[in-house]
Amino acid sequence: MSMFSYLFGNKTPANETKQDMGGSSKGDMCPNAARLPLAEGMSLSQWLQNVRGNPLLDHRTTEQLPQEADVVIIGSGVSGATTALALMQSQTPPKSIVMLEARELCSGATGRNAGHCKPDQWRGFVKYQQRFGTEQALKILANEQETWEKIVAYVKEHNVDCDLWVGKTLDVPVTDEVAEATAIIYEACKAAGGPVDKVEVITDKAEAVKRSRIKSACAVYAWDASTLYPWKLVAHVVKRCIDMGVNLQTWTPALSVTESADKPGQWVVVTDRGSITTPSVVHCTNAYAAALLPEFNNVILPTPHMCNRAIPTRKWSGGGALQNSYGVLLPGGAMFSINPRCTADGVVLFGGSNPGQDALHKYLDENPDRRTHDSLSNFEPVTKPVRDFTQTEFEGWGTQFAAGEGYDYSWSGIIGASADGVPYVGAVPGKKGQWICAGHNGHGMARVFTCGPALAKLMQGATWAEAGLPEVFELTEERLARLQKVDFKWRI
Repeated sequence: MSMFSYLFGNKTPANETKQDMGGSSKGDMCPNAARLPLAEGMSLSQWLQNVRGNPLLDHRTTEQLPQEADVVIIGSGVSGATTALALMQSQTPPKSIVMLEARELCSGATGRNAGHCKPDQWRGFVKYQQRFGTEQALKILANEQETWEKIVAYVKEHNVDCDLWVGKTLDVPVTDEVAEATAIIYEACKAAGGPVDKVEVITDKAEAVKRSRIKSACAVYAWDASTLYPWKLVAHVVKRCIDMGVNLQTWTPALSVTESADKPGQWVVVTDRGSITTPSVVHCTNAYAAALLPEFNNVILPTPHMCNRAIPTRKWSGGGALQNSYGVLLPGGAMFSINPRCTADGVVLFGGSNPGQDALHKYLDENPDRRTHDSLSNFEPVTKPVRDFTQTEFEGWGTQFAAGEGYDYSWSGIIGASADGVPYVGAVPGKKGQWICAGHNGHGMARVFTCGPALAKLMQGATWAEAGLPEVFELTEERLARLQKVDFKWRI
């Protein structure tokens, strides 16, 4: 096994077709990809649990659904919110925008993540370089830095109450093999002119353990990143949009988008509360995109993930609380993403590609109807690695907990995994007037604050160069057709 595979796991290259691999038909790979968000019984994330009294959760700007709109945005997560805000702030804002949300405000991937905005400075470089070339790999990293800077600037400019923390995130390999692989990738990024000047590197094991507080740390890579309360950030953006005239309709799932029989060049968005005729439809539906756009059935793979919440013990609270966010790098592509919420309530959130994710995938293979269901909670095969890690690697964390301490809850969210590992942004091929921003691979917080505004520019006639995103993010007819032939099974 190559060092690259040892660190990132075995992933299907995006240029291999099912014929090359002997794979199944695209209908077999993900038979439930076109499911809508779960209508009842969704798990509540940390973020959704703590805003139950917020009236935006089930807000409807008007009692009746408008019959017409200049723009209909489907989805109220960070993609839908930033696209709407950019449109309304443009020199020629639409006269009317309706934002449809199938459930509560921001109850999809944005409202279920672990609360990180962590711009990749180096770790994904080789992966992107192998797929897209050096220039595009560097542009992807630069875009993530730009996105992070824009989020921090927005929160500070508008004094958004969203628990923003800005500090050092630590990537920590915990075996010699993973440390060797990370060093190779770091040096490759450095040799290509990557932004490694922003990264502090510690290779002395004793110093790495001291800096990270992780017993098995073999190295540390530190750079600036953030944690935050993503639902509150989106709620702030959406509230501004509503104040500007956007009509938000929660609990109104879009059931279909069809060509208008009466108005050529327009689309009819059908919901269970009525239909809206519009010339422009924006799909900010991420993992659920194929429900309305069947051509994405093999291009975005809904991939459930779990996030665990732990209430730290006395030794790891107060003055002993964690002061950094983490990416703990494990063999085979597994990783703990740790958010300690050190400037807020101090609960510790564990996300990422948990070593128990394979057990979750097996469960989903046996229960394919759950692939787009975010009702799953307290899934023991994913919680156990978190418990084992903290009790093994955090000195004095302990195994006995007082009432209110310990591993009290986990929830699920549905990641939209794209077939080539980067998002789809732009016009939907063959459907003039339909647009998309989706397939964020569990990394949307580090991308969407630039992708949403870029999509708004494209909708108003800008060129791709003017939109300012890496070229590989653009959804083109060629890219869509090529990726429809791919049978991919990524570890996200």
